[in-house]
Amino acid sequence: MKIIGVIPARYNSSRLPGKPLADICGKPMIWWVYNQVKKVKGLNEVYVATDDQRIVQKCIELDINYLITSNNHPNHIYRVQEVSEILHADYYVCINGDEPIIEPEVIDKMVCLVNQKSKNKDKQVFGLMRYLKNPAETVDFSNIKVVTSSNGDALYMSRSPIPYPKGTLSFRYKKYIGVEGFNKEALDFYVSTPSCELETIEDIDHLRFLENDIKIKYSLVESNSLSVDTKKDLEEVRLIISKRARGNLYE
Repeated sequence: MKIIGVIPARYNSSRLPGKPLADICGKPMIWWVYNQVKKVKGLNEVYVATDDQRIVQKCIELDINYLITSNNHPNHIYRVQEVSEILHADYYVCINGDEPIIEPEVIDKMVCLVNQKSKNKDKQVFGLMRYLKNPAETVDFSNIKVVTSSNGDALYMSRSPIPYPKGTLSFRYKKYIGVEGFNKEALDFYVSTPSCELETIEDIDHLRFLENDIKIKYSLVESNSLSVDTKKDLEEVRLIISKRARGNLYE
C-alpha cells in the first residue's frame, strides 16, 4: 500500500503572512516540518505542496521535495486533492505546514490508523486528537474541539468548548491535531460538494464530511505539538527548538 505525506504550505496566511518561511533557529518553518515528517517510515514519499515561488525557491535550496499547486484553493483539503490528481497513492496523509515540532511518533499513529482501515474502499477520512492541557487552550477559538463516539467516530467539531459541562466536570476536552488522512474517494467528494451550513458557521473544513454523513475516524494521541498561528506561537516554538538544540528541553 502506498501512502504519501503532503505538507500544504500557503504563503498568504491571514494572521501570520509568510509563516512557512518564518525563521526558526536558522531554518524556515517548512524545513522543520518536512524533516520531522521525513522520519516517518510508513510514508512512501513526502512533498511540500505550495502555490508560492518563494517557498518553491527555499525548497530547492534545502533539497525539499515539492509540488506546485493552484493559488485558488480555499483550504488545504483542496490542495491535497490536487496532489492526488498528480501522484497516485492509496492514502494521503496531510500534515499542517505550521506544526514544526510535530512528533514523528504522532504521525506514525495516523499511518497505523490508515493501515488498520485500508480494506474499506468507501470514502475514508481520519484524524488525530489530543487532550487540551489548560483553560486557555480550551477557550481559544483556534483550537478545534472534537467530540467522538465510543468507537472514535467524530460526532461534532467546534471552536466552542464542547461538550458543555452541565452534568459533570469529570472529563477532559479534546482538540484536533493537524494530521489527517484521506483516500482519493474522500478527497474527490470534498472538492465536488458545496460547503454546508455548519461548515460555514464554524469555519471548520471537516464539517463538510460530517454534514454529508461521512465518518471521520479519530485516534487519541499524546502530543506536545504547537500550531503556529500568531507571533507569540512562533516565539514559543523558537524557544522550544532552541532548547532542544542545546539538549536542555526540560530546564
